[in-house]
Amino acid sequence: MFSSFSAFSARGRGAARLAAVTLVSGLVAAGALATAGAAVAEETPQNQGGATATIGGLKTYGSAVIHDNGEDQPVSAGLFEMSVDNGGTLQTYCVDLHNPTQKDAKYQETAWSGTSLNGNANAGKIRWILQNSYPQVNNLAALAEKAGAAGLTEQDAAAGTQVAIWRYSDDADVDAVDPRAEKLADYLEKNARNLPEPAASLTLDSPAVSGHAGEKLGPVTVHTDADSVTVTPPADAATSGVRIVDADGKELTSATDGSRLYFDVPTDTADGSASLTVQPPPPVPRGRAFACERRTLTHLPDGPSASNGAGRAPADWAAEGPIPALSAEKNCAEGGVDVTAANEGDEPFTFELVGIEHTVPAGESRTVTVPLQEDRSYDFAVKGADGSEKRFTGMLDCRTQGSTSEVTTQTVGEPSPAASVSTFSDTTDLAATGSSDATPVIAGIAIVLVVVGGAAIVLVERKKTPGQH
Repeated sequence: MFSSFSAFSARGRGAARLAAVTLVSGLVAAGALATAGAAVAEETPQNQGGATATIGGLKTYGSAVIHDNGEDQPVSAGLFEMSVDNGGTLQTYCVDLHNPTQKDAKYQETAWSGTSLNGNANAGKIRWILQNSYPQVNNLAALAEKAGAAGLTEQDAAAGTQVAIWRYSDDADVDAVDPRAEKLADYLEKNARNLPEPAASLTLDSPAVSGHAGEKLGPVTVHTDADSVTVTPPADAATSGVRIVDADGKELTSATDGSRLYFDVPTDTADGSASLTVQPPPPVPRGRAFACERRTLTHLPDGPSASNGAGRAPADWAAEGPIPALSAEKNCAEGGVDVTAANEGDEPFTFELVGIEHTVPAGESRTVTVPLQEDRSYDFAVKGADGSEKRFTGMLDCRTQGSTSEVTTQTVGEPSPAASVSTFSDTTDLAATGSSDATPVIAGIAIVLVVVGGAAIVLVERKKTPGQH
């Protein structure tokens, strides 16, 4: 099933990269290596940090019309709501107009580079729109005065904001049906300015570590905009003796931005693995992206949120032999997934990836880029010479569909499920899935920017501080 891809690029050596991969419309599942020598296939969701959320329904919306190849397609445009794991909600707007949303799809906060916003020169303008329109700006009278749209309602504001976002995220020819919503969309499009990508609420780097029992394994570096985060040790720490410590061996229960965490594994510990969890208390920053493992609508969060994200970092150890740590990260610039193997053992680690054999010397790291088809789910494994396997699954969604795709419609509140997708060797046109004869709603697989999401990507923004524009 991988025969259609014959070329891979091994790109240098170095530390394993941060795997911020779970896309809304398809991120890579990543994590650490299976226990050394275990002849089993392990599949661990990739989540090195940030919030995770489940998409709900379209909540506040109006009507819009997409003009495509001489035809007009009516769609609903507005805010979705996402339920955040560990509590809280996000409101989000959609991007990637020509793909369907899917109710109850899971999203993961991720960097813009892991979404279709990658390479989009107007991505920062979308963040500006989120920051300067509804619901972040909830004074509708003031917003209406700026836009020249007297009588602006919440529905008009949501529809106008979504339309303006689509014009920049998809380069779409789309208009709001209500004249007030259209005036707002024009105002936002005209005045939008590029803003930088916000920092992640939480990320952990490296995404996976390994080494010998009796050593401190790591470091796992914490990156967060919180004053402090909680560090939870492995579940069996009391019996295994594995502790989470700093470089000096001091046990840690909390960390700050830049903290370096280590797994302190007792010398006599049997070969095995464990993981730590970092939980941040702050809201997800507005403008962050959310991505999903399934191909569905992407969304942009907008407005303050009490949502919390969590990061997980696994570690593997053994007494001798190769001790690999495996992770993966979507690489939109190269159109594939970067699989990184870092070998902290005392013997070379040889593995097979999509039919090609690679060897990583002891103490070194290697990253292999697996080229993938856009908008196709994938499922491949890193197979160790000892019979162990580590699987990576997800979907590559780095580009919007463009105006040549059929616009998919959904029913408000209960979007039609997207058709199942096969592995990346399939040629099914995902843009044609999930269609319905019911009331047209939103078509799209959005990208970055927090509001409430879809299945591709969502961005989150914080409440504005005084003087912020």
